[in-house]
Amino acid sequence: MTATLLSACPLLRAAFLRCHYDADSLLEALGDAAHAALGRGEPAPVRMASRDLGELGTLVRLFLLVDDVDVRDAAAALAPLSIDDAVDATIVTRSGPDVVRALVDIRPLDTGSGTRWVVSDLDGSMRPAATAPDHVLGVGQASLSLLRGTPTTPAEHVLDVGTGCGVQAVHAAGYARSVTGTDISPRSMLLAAVTAALNEMTLELLQGSWFEPVAGRRFDRIVANPPFVVGLGTVDHSYRDSGLDLDGASKLMVEQTPAHLEPGGIAVILASWVHVEGEDWRSRVASWLPDHGVDAWILQRDVADPALYVGTWLRDGGVDPRDEAGSTRAQMWLEHFAAAEVTGIGFGFVYLRKTDLPSDVLAEDLRHAFDDPLGDEAVDYFDRLTFSREHDYADTVFELDPATALERVYLPGDEGWSLEVTRVHRGNGPNWQHEIDDLGAALLAGMTPGGLTLCELVELLAAAHGIDETALLDASSTLVAGLHRHGLVRPRRAGGPVPAAETFSATSQDR
Repeated sequence: MTATLLSACPLLRAAFLRCHYDADSLLEALGDAAHAALGRGEPAPVRMASRDLGELGTLVRLFLLVDDVDVRDAAAALAPLSIDDAVDATIVTRSGPDVVRALVDIRPLDTGSGTRWVVSDLDGSMRPAATAPDHVLGVGQASLSLLRGTPTTPAEHVLDVGTGCGVQAVHAAGYARSVTGTDISPRSMLLAAVTAALNEMTLELLQGSWFEPVAGRRFDRIVANPPFVVGLGTVDHSYRDSGLDLDGASKLMVEQTPAHLEPGGIAVILASWVHVEGEDWRSRVASWLPDHGVDAWILQRDVADPALYVGTWLRDGGVDPRDEAGSTRAQMWLEHFAAAEVTGIGFGFVYLRKTDLPSDVLAEDLRHAFDDPLGDEAVDYFDRLTFSREHDYADTVFELDPATALERVYLPGDEGWSLEVTRVHRGNGPNWQHEIDDLGAALLAGMTPGGLTLCELVELLAAAHGIDETALLDASSTLVAGLHRHGLVRPRRAGGPVPAAETFSATSQDR
């Protein structure tokens, strides 16, 4: 019987296990420098490091470098899968009399629950290759960002919209009871199924556009890396182009996702939005949400200049902006942006939580670097929002989060050092900063475990400084609300320690 991609998976998995073709072994064998070069798309250091790695090195050269590999070496590394079956299954092709070359990218990735093998189309990063209209993207910066940005708290049913190669779906399988992936592309359906089979996972994979395959169904978590490229409303490549004008794809996702969330369910969406002359981007994205039933946390991670954006995505699709066709395409794209008064293109995360309350929407910049995963931070953010609805800040005892630091910045002045700014800085998570004044610093200094309520602290401060207590309480409540929402202070109820489930960690304001 002729082997297919799916039927070859058990034997291919056995080969990978035997050769230790996994994320940890790969990092250890290649070393930090060569492994970093692999991520940058620089084959020479990886090729040198793989020479003495035996069959593991053969798999590296075959699937990660897309080198021509001696057929005998390939046969040894792929055993018990035969070369003939690997060729029939379109895993490799005979590129010469005695050599073979990979036809798909298969790479080990630690998604947080051990190694998962992800199967995608070759992207040309190591060996030039054309980008087909139905190209299935592999593990890139966007998908890795979404992995780190997705909550991993247990969930019953997870939906992955635009599953592509299935990387988000196999990640979800580590924390969910069932996972459903949808995609409009038949090629994506195939490679996602192969990714699942290689990892011995059962995924429900449904072909169709957007939410059409799951009409009427609801999920506890939704994750989406949709075709969000802001463009002309055409489709050149299905992994990135939606056929919707400008930021229409992101608008559709944000508008339609709440209807498919269970009460309390959370969605995380990678999205893009245009910055339009005279319009606040925050208002634009917030307008996509209803007035009732959704909590939203919208984080802008980057803003691209239109010319840079167009050039980047042209190259991504294999088009050289310098040749005549590329230049014509770039001009059309930029003229379209100009007609819509687009001044920039924002990119980031949209977190949504389904409620039965008036909507709460916070949109803010998170454009500085940070190291901690953002996914579980979003769960904490929504927990803090729930606390703010259910409790009166004035009657709450607050304490500083252990990662909160007070910073005072001095600059040279006419009479020596002059205080320029006072702020509190969160040293973990998204590393938020808030500027405060001396009264704010004094207020925070009084926040100790088992200490006074906010109202009592304000009373003491007002008396000490001769300030109107009501006005100070209003200002203090506003300050504390921002600090609490972003994790720099956390509440304790007066009269005793808070239960473990009510201990809050982390996030804040523009840096």
